[in-house]
Amino acid sequence: MPALTTPFTADGGIDHPALIANIERLIDAGCTGVIPVGCTGEFWSLTHAEKIAIYKTTADVLGDKAWKIVGAAAITAVEVIELAGHAEAAGCDGILVTPPYFAHLTDDEIYEHFKAVDAGVNLPVVLYNIPGNAGNALKPKLVERLATLEKVVAIKESSGDWANFQRTLYGVSDQIRVFCGPSSTIGVPAMLAGCDGLIDCFPNVWNGCIEMWPTLQAGKIDEAWALQKFGVELTDMFTRSGRTLYPATKAAMDHLGIPGGGAPRAPLKAMEGSALVEFQKELDDFLQSEKPIA
Repeated sequence: MPALTTPFTADGGIDHPALIANIERLIDAGCTGVIPVGCTGEFWSLTHAEKIAIYKTTADVLGDKAWKIVGAAAITAVEVIELAGHAEAAGCDGILVTPPYFAHLTDDEIYEHFKAVDAGVNLPVVLYNIPGNAGNALKPKLVERLATLEKVVAIKESSGDWANFQRTLYGVSDQIRVFCGPSSTIGVPAMLAGCDGLIDCFPNVWNGCIEMWPTLQAGKIDEAWALQKFGVELTDMFTRSGRTLYPATKAAMDHLGIPGGGAPRAPLKAMEGSALVEFQKELDDFLQSEKPIA
């Protein structure tokens, strides 16, 4: 399930036609669901009204064709519950929720946040562990506590730390589903270890990230590892030389003619000038080197 970008219009609004075009493209490519309004979707820059509008657009375009798990992260449980109500009304299937961010919290404080969310929502909850962005971690032992909450059905484990991912998987896989976040870097070992699926931003720009799951399920181990190696190198390209992931993702989408790119919203800045030209050349050279799956 790809983490969707949020495309913006020239005047700064949400570009719903581009969002729809990207969703339809990804489902046609084999994705089983989408996740808008997450980190890749620049959720921190969106107003509640914009988030709600994206929920509705996503649900309307997909109907029952694919899963619609929408970001509903907020610092307070009251805000998460409010967003969850709108997601439910729009017809979404679940919400993706980080721990509260900015304020550094104890495990007990994080647990109480999710306990309040659990009591106040009707939709299934997918926990989202991305401590590098949220500032608070869902540690394996904490996830074991959270997995006992009624509405918690899954976790997107995006710490990027293999040991943390593995401990989480082994600790809760008999209770909730465990999805690998950075599948471009650890998707194959996560699948071999028994994860339930992959969630990543790279399907926005690279179909190989979509092919990774069915390739391994078909027993094509060598081909899956080849995709993994390519994904690791692609991730490095998007994050080296002063580049950051989300502006690079949108720049790549624009360069490849994929809908859903465009400029990120401030405080992020679009790639430009010689840095953009260099990135585009590297991307062209790199994608041309990818070998097709046999």
